[in-house]
Amino acid sequence: MLITELYTDRLCLRQMQAADSSSLLTIWSDPDVTRFMNISPFTSEEQVVAMITYLDELAQTNQAIRYTMVDLESREVIGSCGYNELDFEHGKVEIGYDIAKPCWGRGYAVEAVSCLVEHAFRELNLHRIEARVEPANLNSIKVLQKLHFTYEGTLRQCERSKGSFNDLQMYSRLSTDV
Repeated sequence: MLITELYTDRLCLRQMQAADSSSLLTIWSDPDVTRFMNISPFTSEEQVVAMITYLDELAQTNQAIRYTMVDLESREVIGSCGYNELDFEHGKVEIGYDIAKPCWGRGYAVEAVSCLVEHAFRELNLHRIEARVEPANLNSIKVLQKLHFTYEGTLRQCERSKGSFNDLQMYSRLSTDV
C-alpha cells in the first residue's frame, strides 16, 4: 500500500483529492507551468477532477500516486508531484512534478523530489528512479542535477505531446548511487 502523506520541512505531500481541483486548475491552466507537461493547459475544473479521478484509480492498484504539494506555513497548494508508472516487479519508478509559477526558484521542487527519492528507496524498496525531461526544460534538469541524477541519454522523438513528437532526456538515480 502506498503512503498517502509525506512531509518535508516546508511541505506536506498528500494524495490528490477532488477538493484540490480549484487550486490545481490555477496551476494547470498556466501555459508556463504546462509548457513541458504532456497536457495542454486546462480550461475547466471538470478536467482537473477527471485527472484526479484517473490518478486515484491508478493509486488504488499501486500503479502510480500523485501528491498535492501544500506549503505548511501558508496551507496553500503550490504544485503536485508523484510516482508515475510504478513498476515493483523491476524495482523502478518514473517521477514527475510541477510547481505554481509564483513559487518557482524557491527550492520547492528539490525539496519535494528529494522526499520522493528517499521514500522510494527506503520505504518502497525500489532500486531505480527515472525522470524524462524535454531538453529545453532547464529548470527541471537543474533540479535533477542537484539531486545527483545521472543523465543517460536522449530518447529521440519518443513522446507525442501537443501535436508533435518530442525528444526526452533520460535521467536516473539508483539506490546504490552515493
